[in-house]
Amino acid sequence: GELTNSTWQNVAEFTITGFDHLPYPHKLMGTVILLAYCLALFCSTTNICVISTDRSLHRPMYLLICNLALVDIMFTTGASTTMISVLLAGDKTVSYNSCLSRVFIYHLGDITQCLALSLMALDRAVAISEPLRYATILTNQRVFLLIVVSWLLGIGCMGKLVYTADQLPYCQPVIKYVFCDYAAIIRAACVDPEPYWFVPSLIGLWLFAGQFPLILLSYGKLVFTVLRLPSTEKGGRTFRTVISHFIPVLSFYAPKLVSVMLTRVGVTLNLTERNALLIISTLVPSLINPSVYCLQNKEIRGAVLRIFRRNPVLPSKD
Repeated sequence: GELTNSTWQNVAEFTITGFDHLPYPHKLMGTVILLAYCLALFCSTTNICVISTDRSLHRPMYLLICNLALVDIMFTTGASTTMISVLLAGDKTVSYNSCLSRVFIYHLGDITQCLALSLMALDRAVAISEPLRYATILTNQRVFLLIVVSWLLGIGCMGKLVYTADQLPYCQPVIKYVFCDYAAIIRAACVDPEPYWFVPSLIGLWLFAGQFPLILLSYGKLVFTVLRLPSTEKGGRTFRTVISHFIPVLSFYAPKLVSVMLTRVGVTLNLTERNALLIISTLVPSLINPSVYCLQNKEIRGAVLRIFRRNPVLPSKD
């Protein structure tokens, strides 16, 4: 048994074939993904730089926005770099270790993004329903601790899954998807994949059935609190806040909901449709999150403007 196992494990690299049957030009799609990736990186990095350098923004909500930006960078990098190299450089091969590390980075981003959105929902719920006690309930230290715990949970879950994948024998070095993720490499192993879905399904259930209803409840509580406020102006502003915070939640959960719903109804997605959903679910949240928080947030906008005023691009006349 050991001998055959060791001969099987000799997969040095995987070939990504997810884009092979696309009807439209690879270069065009690669360019779109590259632009989306660069934009996501730029917006997230801007948010991190602005928040970390402006002392007035060293508060719980901004720590959470900063955390989300960091998660977005990791989440989109785990997938986009592979897709860009396949589509634009025509390099379809990914080394075994690189593929496993990308699985880790991508799914760690997925888990921590889910938890980051939950923490942001909690922050807003406390801010609006307990405004006078907000500063004592959510201190910077507590929020930082919650962020660290969310990362440790993600690292623990993904460490277990990647370790499991690394123990498997691989006899076909082909990945039929568009980048390295857990499902893709489990399907590339020469084992019955069924037993290997149990742990990820549990994690998915915890994130989906556990976190999503909590987020919905906290925003529901927000809306309920706002409806009881006497002043309509304040209500309007709060509703805008709720909507702007809910857009990132929707962009993250919608593709997942679609695939779960379709599977439940009995619709089986073909490979192209599945890959399209994967690409959307990877790029859209990373583009939407930083722009929503940057554009919707007056203090971050103000900080960005102050930076530009301090460093004028054009030399002054006087």
